[in-house]
Amino acid sequence: MLLRDLSWTIHRRVPDVTGIEPLTSTDLAVLKHVLEAPGMTVTELSRHMALKQSNTSAAVRTLADRGLVTKESSASDRRISRLFPTDKAMAQDEAIGDAWAGPIRKALAGLDAAQAAALDDAVQALQALNSRLRSDQTFPGSS
Repeated sequence: MLLRDLSWTIHRRVPDVTGIEPLTSTDLAVLKHVLEAPGMTVTELSRHMALKQSNTSAAVRTLADRGLVTKESSASDRRISRLFPTDKAMAQDEAIGDAWAGPIRKALAGLDAAQAAALDDAVQALQALNSRLRSDQTFPGSS
């Protein structure tokens, strides 16, 4: 629960980034997954994120309308559409990352040395936890 609450707090405190319209939490999560694993289908994305396919499709539609995601027909089966981030999405991802980093750096600066060191020590464990949680997830081209 703590990590979820921390994530939500960070998400809410991100300042508006000039030129970037705010995204809902679901739209942002879908965009992040498309950026991390280009070429997924809506069905694969729905399964990976444990979202209803209709919710995933709605988020993809919103992202496509905003020019952040494109759908491309699969070369092997034209009925299948694969999702890819646009150049605009990649640029916004970098801007959003920079915007998130600012409040985090500011909060870290307010911690005492022992708390900062404990968080620094936890980074590797959290990365390992993230890898383990994702280890049974498959993405296009990873099988």
